[in-house]
Amino acid sequence: MNRITRARRRTALVRFWRDLRGHRTAVAGMTILGVFVLVALLAPILADPIGLDVTKSTAAGHMGPSWSYPLGTDENGRSILTLLIYGTRISLLVGVTATLIAIALGTVVGIAAGFYGGWVRSMLMGVTDWFLVIPFLPLAIVLATVLERSLFNIILVIGITSWPGTARLICAQTLSVRARPYMERARALGASDWHQMTRHVLPNVMPLVLANLVLTVSIAILSETTLSFLGLGDPTRPSWGYILENAFGAGAMSNGEWWYVMPPGICVVLVVLAFTMVGRALEATLNPRLKEGAA
Repeated sequence: MNRITRARRRTALVRFWRDLRGHRTAVAGMTILGVFVLVALLAPILADPIGLDVTKSTAAGHMGPSWSYPLGTDENGRSILTLLIYGTRISLLVGVTATLIAIALGTVVGIAAGFYGGWVRSMLMGVTDWFLVIPFLPLAIVLATVLERSLFNIILVIGITSWPGTARLICAQTLSVRARPYMERARALGASDWHQMTRHVLPNVMPLVLANLVLTVSIAILSETTLSFLGLGDPTRPSWGYILENAFGAGAMSNGEWWYVMPPGICVVLVVLAFTMVGRALEATLNPRLKEGAA
């Protein structure tokens, strides 16, 4: 039986990968993401981390692009290219980690609310609606202001403010799964609630979780960029939002220093676009009714 199950899963994965590769948008998005991931992994090889230290910088500030500094220097004489390369690490780390926290919270709350129903659903969805009613950005700003400025706290703030939408989607899907005949048979055979939720409900909502996960990463990266631009990020860890915040504070926009403003902005746009493209393709691949429209 285990061999049959593994063979079926292997066949399903191969078919899923083949269908996903059939979407041009997915291939383009994964290519862009692959480039940024390589930059993040190879950061110590591509740029010397000493270049991040203000006390070790020897170049003049506000220099334009040159052979030595392809993207110029910031107000402290640091290479903007070096900041951009290491900022890729931080932005991707925050986006992915915060998304995992948000998806985990949203999935647990959504499954519990949809499976148990009654007062449990009313209470959990009440808390979810409370988070949905409050505007995301003011809530994130308040939490980031109250907590210490650190990378961990930024991840935590984005994670605990991004889960309500996922919880709503998963709850609706769980209600649909719970009404299916095989769930009635499982209950009649004496399956525990934990067994039903982990063996029957979770596998059926996983496609929705996977598609929503990829789409949420782009939102998390934008949130980190916004909070860092507002001066609420970790001042010791350069991210794309950190670079934009420094550029704004140094007057780069008014001085026409496009090399200081445009590169981090373009990186944010490309990564968000790439995650969105992959997420839409995943949604179309996992939902047969959307395949024709996304192809």
